[in-house]
Amino acid sequence: MSSTVFDSFLYREMFSTAPMREIFSDESFVARMTETETALARAQAKVGIVPHDAARIITDSVRPGALDHDRLRADTENVGYPVLPLVGQLAEQCGEAGGHLHWGATTQDIMDTATMLQCRDGLDLVAASLDRVREALRRLAAEHADTVTAGRTHLQHALPVTFGFRAAVWVSALDRHAERLAQARERDLMVQFGGAAGTLASLGTGPEGLAVRAALATELGLRDPEITWHVARDGLNEIVALLAAIGGSLGKIGWDVMMMCSSEFGELAEPFVPGRGASSTMPQKRNPISSELVVAAAKLLRDRASTMLDAMMQDFERATGPWHLEWATIPEAFQLAAASLHQTEFLLGGLEVDVDRMRSNTALTGGLIVAEAVMMAVAPALGRQRAHEVVYDACSQAIEHGRDLATELRRHPDLLAELGGDRIDELCDPSNYLGSAHAMTSGVVNG
Repeated sequence: MSSTVFDSFLYREMFSTAPMREIFSDESFVARMTETETALARAQAKVGIVPHDAARIITDSVRPGALDHDRLRADTENVGYPVLPLVGQLAEQCGEAGGHLHWGATTQDIMDTATMLQCRDGLDLVAASLDRVREALRRLAAEHADTVTAGRTHLQHALPVTFGFRAAVWVSALDRHAERLAQARERDLMVQFGGAAGTLASLGTGPEGLAVRAALATELGLRDPEITWHVARDGLNEIVALLAAIGGSLGKIGWDVMMMCSSEFGELAEPFVPGRGASSTMPQKRNPISSELVVAAAKLLRDRASTMLDAMMQDFERATGPWHLEWATIPEAFQLAAASLHQTEFLLGGLEVDVDRMRSNTALTGGLIVAEAVMMAVAPALGRQRAHEVVYDACSQAIEHGRDLATELRRHPDLLAELGGDRIDELCDPSNYLGSAHAMTSGVVNG
């Protein structure tokens, strides 16, 4: 029986992906905890704390697939954590060698390290999907580097831009996120091994404890931290915050696409799939479902980032409750990020761009979109402030009397005398006032 959008047979493909669900499944988490326990035995054997034969038997004997799940679930509910019940069953599988399992470790060591292994695999999926989205956006930006469209501020026409420029702005944020992902992987994917209070006291006062931690990090391919991080949760917080930031940037794309798909804009349409986005009562509907899901994921990810900030405030050397917040938040954040990237990749893969509608929409305000171009052209002669006043008056008259800007400009003697009719027509062409849009777009596409 399912009860959330992440495991719902109705909604799970809209709020998650199968590969990410697999990484953060119960079976995967148990397997990662088991992997950590066997790696710990091998690391301790290398340092001379656990017999090599015991470490070998432990590694060869444990079988996560043979665990009694009903027993593990019941014992976890009773204990409050899954590690003690897990170690009990694994020890039974290992016979006498099982007495060397979990040597000097504490529950949080195993669970945190298992979570980090899951995060590592999850970040692999996120990075690969992000790369595909970035490549799709680069193609879109290159294809439409010269496609003139209305730049909008406060949802009103501002100045002309190109659709390629808009797509390049989208991808520029994702490029920076890709850099952050690489940095976060190196900084945050840390092994956890500190023992009951983080001091590794159970392994003595010599170098053995730190040597085991370093060997465990090597075994698992994680970073060996400078000190135990049981209550220093900045690493996991950064990972979730980055997922939320990626979701926010994707949400911005989804929001723009959704707006441009509206009937009044009519500039974009999501890929056509029979029945997708259909209404139960309105046959004409083709709703931007992927964009809507991306925006929803961005909002949900924001809440997960907020929860992780809450979870950072942990008391003394082991927390009384904030740690538990992570158990729900981290898997959900990864699933939402994966779904958002998947939906974005889908919508970009077949996005329909109406170039003619984009251009015709620039004329909706009768040329007012290039008012700044006229102002800047006459500013050298009239001064900027006087130029602003004259063009502002021309715009006001055009709006009031329903005339286009070029016609109204010709009615102003100062402007007509300074510019001439041909120059006014040239200035009122949106394609002539794009500034460095092409150069910046090319810089992103080819960067």
